Amino acid sequence: MRTRIAVLLGLVLALLCVPLAPASPAAAHAALVTTTPARDEVIGYAPREVLLTFSEPVTAVPGRVQVLAPDGRRITVGRPEVRDRTMRIPVRVPERPLGTYLVSYRVVSADSHPIAGSFVYSAGAPSATPPRPPDEQARQNAGLLLPTAKFTGYLGLVLAVGPTLLAATMWPRRRSRRGVAVTVYAGLALVAVATAGTWIGQAADTVGAPVGELGPADLRAVGESDVGVVLAARLALTALAAVLLPAAVRGIAGRGRVVGVVVVAVCVFLTWPLAGHPVAAPIPVVSVAAGAVHLAAMSVWLGGLLAVTVFLLRRTHQRVLARILPAWSRWATLAVGWLIVAGTGQAVMELGRPTALVNTPYGQLLIAKAALLAGVLAVAARQRRLVQRGTAAEHPRRVARAAGVELTVTAVVLALAAVLVQTPPGRTANAEAARADRAGIAQSVTIDLYTLQFDIYPAQAGTANSLHAFVYTPQGRALPVAQWTLSVALPGAGIEPIAVRVDVLEPNHGSAEIRFPVAGDWTLKMTARTTDIDQATVTATVTVR
Repeated sequence: MRTRIAVLLGLVLALLCVPLAPASPAAAHAALVTTTPARDEVIGYAPREVLLTFSEPVTAVPGRVQVLAPDGRRITVGRPEVRDRTMRIPVRVPERPLGTYLVSYRVVSADSHPIAGSFVYSAGAPSATPPRPPDEQARQNAGLLLPTAKFTGYLGLVLAVGPTLLAATMWPRRRSRRGVAVTVYAGLALVAVATAGTWIGQAADTVGAPVGELGPADLRAVGESDVGVVLAARLALTALAAVLLPAAVRGIAGRGRVVGVVVVAVCVFLTWPLAGHPVAAPIPVVSVAAGAVHLAAMSVWLGGLLAVTVFLLRRTHQRVLARILPAWSRWATLAVGWLIVAGTGQAVMELGRPTALVNTPYGQLLIAKAALLAGVLAVAARQRRLVQRGTAAEHPRRVARAAGVELTVTAVVLALAAVLVQTPPGRTANAEAARADRAGIAQSVTIDLYTLQFDIYPAQAGTANSLHAFVYTPQGRALPVAQWTLSVALPGAGIEPIAVRVDVLEPNHGSAEIRFPVAGDWTLKMTARTTDIDQATVTATVTVR
């Protein structure tokens, strides 16, 4: 009955994950979508602000967002302002405004991964020698610290969870528990060390500086971020687990303490997906749940296998092993089933589409991980047949050798997993490829009354398109707009003008959401009234795919 319930729940989780395959608008690892002024654009004046729109909400890294004038001097004024997906960088106009400007940025995406880049625009005409971007490649950051910390954390969970479950449910009465207790505490220590390493690595990756150059302010900045809250919670939960687990390992825990251990364990497992890709998935709740289940199943299976191999196989009486191995085999089978179901669901969500499995580094790592895991499961299936026949207890050395192979190969699988969680998901790579084909529209139109700059992303029919428009004086100063009027039409298809509501974000900044029903060359008309008597209309043609 218990097995049937577990299988049913696994199928439910799988069905929840399958519909997510075609979804893609949300994407971990934010990408720069549009800029104002546009990348490489040549305009007739030096603007007083630069706007960057990303594919998802971001947080600016203090001191790492700047605009350099043609003479190489920094002209950024104050701190950049971030509203949802758009970052506004106020700048001052230099004494000699003509030439090429460099915009350099470093932000943190919703899934805690830093994103950096740069682009240029020109006022009047491009400079003969434009300012150079900061050498991001020369600035070492966390390096291997983050993947190593991830691997150490996974290993800690394996040592803490599986042995505890084995000791609490099926440990022989006459066998010493000292070894398994030491193993559990070593696992908790590794989790704590890995969490601290992740904290330091996150700080180094965020500011783009070597670990040795980090200061207290950099570490505090991580603590004030969402990922810092999750890491701090993990440390606190690990300390609480150290208090609760001794009784469970000794097999004397009461019902209340058992419930407490289970609750703490669930919360610890949740901290891993909450600090990674799943929080930026199309449906975060399902993605986080799948990640926690995958991690828990891995910890139970490998940790229990390690405890059986190291502590029980060679020194336990054959009749006792004959009772323990079938019980453990059932636990392992359930854990592997949940591992496969949750892992498949995660893969579907993070890949986005089947082609990402072979066309992206994320998908290629996933294939390697799945291939190794398939080999391990083949060995495990042979072991299970021995257990079902009742002959496994008669050949402990044979079982131990096979278990050693499983543990060795799964150590490589854990290492791949540690690299995988630091790799941009396949759905992000797909989104990047799509943006290369339809990077949106950015135009600048100058009339006697004002200059209008606008961008539309993704300029695609049948979906929500965001429009941002800005009005400046001919001298490049922000010009407040008293009233906006916007319409779009497709005369070639007989579609009459469609009125679109414009929201005012700032005095000279309007935004709107446009849904183009069909592709084609649409006519956009925008009227900006700047005073009671001054207004003008700009007409532009935008190609929607």
